Amino acid sequence: MKNISAGGAMERLKKLIPAGVQPKFSTADEWRKWQTEEGLKRAAEVDKLNQTARAEKILGRSGIQSLHQNCTFKNYEVKNDGQRHALSLAKSYAMNFGNGFTSFVFSGSPGTGKNHLAAAIGNYLLARDSTVLIVTVADLMLRVRACYDGGQSEASLLDELCRVDLLVLDEVGIQKDSKHEKIIINQIIDRRLASMRPVGILTNLNFDELAATLGERVVDRLKMDSGMWVNFAWESYRNKVTHLRLVK
Repeated sequence: MKNISAGGAMERLKKLIPAGVQPKFSTADEWRKWQTEEGLKRAAEVDKLNQTARAEKILGRSGIQSLHQNCTFKNYEVKNDGQRHALSLAKSYAMNFGNGFTSFVFSGSPGTGKNHLAAAIGNYLLARDSTVLIVTVADLMLRVRACYDGGQSEASLLDELCRVDLLVLDEVGIQKDSKHEKIIINQIIDRRLASMRPVGILTNLNFDELAATLGERVVDRLKMDSGMWVNFAWESYRNKVTHLRLVK
């Protein structure tokens, strides 16, 4: 009965197709296959929309702060070989995202371009329908405390953070004496890496300082599977701009 019904519907559909228009299917089996494929596509689209909505719900905003929403690889200023190397690595990371999973650490002083390149990666991925969240540790801890105040589960927040395609934690290590902060960061990194989800770390700390802050085990896990460490070892661009203004 199903074949007769599908075949009859197919014949009626052919009569409705304007002359000269080539249908995507010519048999009932091809029609059913097309319907299945379209259903799967729609389900994937809905799932991606749900992921984006969950990513925005985590902090009540979109994945990248407005300050960095226009950051791209093209408008990243290159003044030295180190910046050129960092740009090349960041572009390669973005373009190969999803081929395996690789975490990254951008280490260097404030104003050296870590946030710009991290945001450029994020904006590149967002334009290709990936979910991205870049958040400072301070904002994250405020959200954790809001869970307690609202009677929500910290575990549910961590679960949502683990569903984002790319999570970038900014200003890691600034509050070095916060034991709770260290526990939360460790839990996030552990859960994401266990579920094969990459983590980006933006920090002013060098390797030894970050290992002392987060623990060697966590840093070792970040290095696994060809994890990328990039040193932003040049002078702060902000300091140069401030100096020029003072000179003027």
